[in-house]
Order: sequence, then structure tokens, then C-alpha cells
Amino acid sequence: MSAEENKTIVYRAEELWNTGNLALADEVYATNFLNHDPGAPDVRDLETYRGFIAAVRTGLPDFHVTNEDMIAEGDKVAVRWTASGTHLGELIGIPPTGKQATWTGMTIHRFAGGKIVESWWSRDMLSFLIQIGVVPPPG
Repeated sequence: MSAEENKTIVYRAEELWNTGNLALADEVYATNFLNHDPGAPDVRDLETYRGFIAAVRTGLPDFHVTNEDMIAEGDKVAVRWTASGTHLGELIGIPPTGKQATWTGMTIHRFAGGKIVESWWSRDMLSFLIQIGVVPPPG
């Protein structure tokens, strides 16, 4: 697949996260999907990834992500994104705070057979935790 076709699939992943429509996961991710996320080390395959999306959308029902930049080369697409949401449900063991947060991150996706087969994540979790009031701001 071309770099542009791979970018289109990444936009479908954005739609999956923004709508919570888990049926889209089968269109976007390969059945042998492998996830590399230091912020969610137990989320390794497609099934646990679906559960992770559902859990995030339970904790942040208005969760929204925007792909800000995409660079595609070969079988990879790198994405710089911004996410936001209001913490209205339990999330990663944290009771709801009712606070809104916006944070950024980057993801590199690897493609094979027209689907994402592997993803590497980096996100600003500290900023998120400060904004929802779980971690005090520096100083």
C-alpha cells in the first residue's frame, strides 16, 4: 500500500478513538496486532487494545483525538496528536475528578496487508495527571 493509503487508515483509527465504535478496529488493525505502550504495558494485542479503548472512553466519555501531523515512509506512519477529555468515570484506577484535560503524544504505526500490525506510543501522561488533579503541579 502507498504512504497515502496508510495515512487514510490512520485517520480511520482516529475515528475509532473518537466514536468508540470498536467494530472499526477490525478494519484498521490486523488480527496479529502488537502494541508497544509503556503507559499501558498490559495492552499488547488487538483484544486488549479494544478493551483499552473502551476503558479510556468510559473514563473520558467525551474523549477526542486530533491527528496534528503525519509523516509516512515505507511501511510506517508517524503521527503527532492532541487528545482531550473530561474525567467523568474511573480511569486507570483513578476515581472521576470531573476535570478536563488536554495532552499530546506521538505514535508510530507499522503496516502490512493494508492494516496496522504494530504501534509504538509516547504520551505526556504527567501533564494529564496534573490537569485532572491527581499529581500536584511542579513548584
